[in-house]
Amino acid sequence: MAITDYPDEKLLHLYRQMYLVREFELRAINERRAGLIPGFIHSCVGQEATAVGACAALEPTDVITSTHRGHGHLIAKGGEPKYMMAELAARTTGYCGGKGGSLHMSDFNLGILGANGIVGGGIPIAVGAALAFQQRKEPRVALSFFGDGAANEGAFHEALNLAGLWKLPVIFFCENNLYGEGTPQAKQAPVADLAIRAAGYAMPGVIVDGNDVLAVYEATKAAADRARAGGGPTLIEGKTYRYRGHYEGDPMVYRSKEEMEAWKLRDPVTGFRARLLAEAGLAEEKLHALEAEVQAMLDTAVAFAAASPKPQPQTALEGVYGDTDGGLVF
Repeated sequence: MAITDYPDEKLLHLYRQMYLVREFELRAINERRAGLIPGFIHSCVGQEATAVGACAALEPTDVITSTHRGHGHLIAKGGEPKYMMAELAARTTGYCGGKGGSLHMSDFNLGILGANGIVGGGIPIAVGAALAFQQRKEPRVALSFFGDGAANEGAFHEALNLAGLWKLPVIFFCENNLYGEGTPQAKQAPVADLAIRAAGYAMPGVIVDGNDVLAVYEATKAAADRARAGGGPTLIEGKTYRYRGHYEGDPMVYRSKEEMEAWKLRDPVTGFRARLLAEAGLAEEKLHALEAEVQAMLDTAVAFAAASPKPQPQTALEGVYGDTDGGLVF
């Protein structure tokens, strides 16, 4: 579809979500430096289009599993910045009461089954959710985000094997940012296009420009429609790039300045903004107003987190065990 085929409301929503993800991450980086946020965070600056494009193609009743680089996924699926910032700041008003932090944020009400500190850990969880949907005959889809490094884990292959065998309604979305921590993809996999692995599990493998939010949206929408109709799983590989290090504080000695600058010329946020003005004919004033709204929202989020209480020691064991009255329902 051409950009002019989309209604203005859809285009503005996609841009707002990408801008919010970008600015949330930059604000979180600054707040970590300022001391509000303890511990490590792994930002997704540069990868906004994969999160936003994929989640925009899902229904509210669909679910996702995320990664250690998951703030963008949670925002794209409907997460509230103030509760996310509070969770990062280890405050009781956060999504997990301040005990999950950056790596373990979740909200079943939004269909967010959790970020995950284990590389590839969310992939089999998404398959389990998809199996539940299939057995309950629900027209729902599970989508698992993971990186190129996770595509070399055993859990990836085992999950795709079962999903292909049982034709489960699941989408495997590989955000290929070319590095597994500090290891270039060429040194960790014998193939450049990870999507070709789908053929071994009897499912389509789709390669998409991960910096083009509309391309990501269309590829994910096609996969979701197929899964919902009983056609089974799809592996999507979004070619993208992260601007920051593996974690905040990473010296990034494993890649060149020239490489980073070349990717920034294809920036997903500023590039889409330019297209909205030049191709879709949207007014600059609308974008300025939207951006100001996002900045005010983030000011509120930081203030909310800073004013929220920290968990008390006596609550340390609360939430360790599951609900014994029937378990978790999603």
